[in-house]
Amino acid sequence: MDLVTENPAKTFVEVTEIWIPEGDRLVLSGGVYGPHDRFAEASRAETFALGEGLPGKAWAEARPVVLKAFDGSYFKRTEAARQVGLTSAVAIPIFAGRTLKAVVVVLCADDATRTGAIEVWAEADGILTLADGYYGAATHFEWVSQHTSFPRGQGLPGGVWSALTPILMRDLGSGYRFVRSESAGQAGLTTGLGLPIPVPGGATFVLTLLSAKGTPIARRFEIWDARAAKTGTRDAAKLVDGICERDGPLWDPENAGRERVATAWEGPIGRVLATGVPVAETGAAAQGYAMMVAMPIHRGGELAHVVAWYC
Repeated sequence: MDLVTENPAKTFVEVTEIWIPEGDRLVLSGGVYGPHDRFAEASRAETFALGEGLPGKAWAEARPVVLKAFDGSYFKRTEAARQVGLTSAVAIPIFAGRTLKAVVVVLCADDATRTGAIEVWAEADGILTLADGYYGAATHFEWVSQHTSFPRGQGLPGGVWSALTPILMRDLGSGYRFVRSESAGQAGLTTGLGLPIPVPGGATFVLTLLSAKGTPIARRFEIWDARAAKTGTRDAAKLVDGICERDGPLWDPENAGRERVATAWEGPIGRVLATGVPVAETGAAAQGYAMMVAMPIHRGGELAHVVAWYC
């Protein structure tokens, strides 16, 4: 079944890029650009030094960076972005210990209907507060988030901080575990994925991706655990949580014996396992979706989890 045809609604994220270090610069490793060929061409012609542009800033500052507007900013591809309607971006550095593996950049377009959230939470004085975020049309939810903080273990950001693992949360508008459920329900937000973002120096950052049904960040989410899974001598990961708007839950603890396992170099998840570098795919590798992104999370310098979302 062609999910792109079946679900024609606009997505919250329009472009995803993977930038990897090569010598003293970041070069484009891969990306999914949808119809934005002009922006893809501008990106393929670009590289970034430490501190240069959005990817270089995330590298230099060793933290996720949100850029809500390009005009007058340090963003280097402003004109190309303007031509295709891209207006904001978030850059996520992927570190294994002190080694930068990649910078993931997601770019969004702004209009009156796109609703969702990409949030960066940072710890200070024992609580998580909102460092920055992009919310599209969800302005009231943005205000609530700016006035909310989380101790360790509370809500989606605090739960990720406590567990140091990715967490998938359903039914945000009615779930008692989601602290901002009332405003999430008003904004139409339904599903949340929280990710720890380890960086050198020990600072705590949590990234949350909050998806709405009308303009989803993703139609399918997966969390793979790479810490204990092995197939012979090959690295592997097993699916430990997931949800799809078409197929429902992808993992059920009552049927945990029927494990789904990905092994190194097999498919997009396997490539992440083998290299420790994120991937962004279209076509057959995206299993019929318009795009998929698989991102590693390293812990103690070793690959611990792979999270994937499909749009």
